Amino acid sequence: MKYLTTLTKKDLIGKRVLVRVDYNVPIRKNKVTEAFRIDESLATIKFLLKNGARVILISHLGSDGKASLAPVAKYLATKKLPVKLLKDFKAVQKSTSPLILLENIRRFEGELNNSPILAKQLASLADLFVNDAFSVSHRLQASVVGVPKFLPSFVGLALEREVDELVSLVKPAGPLVLVIGGVKFSTKLPLLQKFLNKAEFICVGGALANTLLSARGIAIGISVTEKLTPNLIKLAKNRKIILPIDAVVQTGKKIAVKNINYLNPNDKIVDIGPMTVKLFTAELLDTRIILWNGPLGLTNNGFSAGTIGLAKALPKKSFSVLGGGDSLAVLRQAKLLTKFSFVSTGGGALLDYLVHGTLPGLKALR
Repeated sequence: MKYLTTLTKKDLIGKRVLVRVDYNVPIRKNKVTEAFRIDESLATIKFLLKNGARVILISHLGSDGKASLAPVAKYLATKKLPVKLLKDFKAVQKSTSPLILLENIRRFEGELNNSPILAKQLASLADLFVNDAFSVSHRLQASVVGVPKFLPSFVGLALEREVDELVSLVKPAGPLVLVIGGVKFSTKLPLLQKFLNKAEFICVGGALANTLLSARGIAIGISVTEKLTPNLIKLAKNRKIILPIDAVVQTGKKIAVKNINYLNPNDKIVDIGPMTVKLFTAELLDTRIILWNGPLGLTNNGFSAGTIGLAKALPKKSFSVLGGGDSLAVLRQAKLLTKFSFVSTGGGALLDYLVHGTLPGLKALR
């Protein structure tokens, strides 16, 4: 792969550079509420502008293409960047602005199915292509894997750092503990199976833990869970899987902490309990590497004490990596991201990279 850092001002001055970023960020009342991914892209943008390039940013927002990137453009403007939001290719071609943000790429036919027609249209806008979006590099889409077929392509600064930092997790050089939360096993099961042999322990929270508790024959009331399969039942029996021993439960409007073995039929698990935080913390103390993906409670509903409590207890001597948008948002708001050695922009991309050791978006740059 070729890296953006190998290019000089002589290589970039006057060149049009198409940069794939991931600005699929939370927006409320037309304001960006979580800007981590945007902030991570700023180094690449500033590097290109400083060296005389004209920059065209492409990103999606939402799944259906209906949302506008206007709030993102406003956020970029607060960083003193001369950004101009444009809606179509003709406007981009006519513009002399040094920094353009193309409107939501999913509004363009062919993005999701990696149309070579759209990829060629995008490539016609620029002289060079830079992928700086690790978090979408697992997607076989035109703006990720299609464009590099038509332009000289490079690894952006944020993407380069992601790969450099995550190499130690693909082949861990010491004891590793996995902390996994969230809801869907469909995305997490391959990672769990991949790391069963590599990890000393795997601490599981969130709705994932509910499913495994159920597989162990523990009554979980009306808690969020998934249908049990032979793979999940087998996984639940593995001695490396550490599950909650207490939980914060909601029964109607009442909230209480209960031993995991004494839940009532109407109880709903909404977070790991304080004893579980201590249990998970004990497993982390002597490990060299910690990988954390996903929240340990229903953080979208305000149940974040378990996630925050465990983050506060992370040992300083360990190399710790956090990934996943929901857990990132909670821990950033709690000002705990500095507890981690590295925070990844990826959720699904992080899981895929750790399972396969590469991503389609990275392969396309070779």
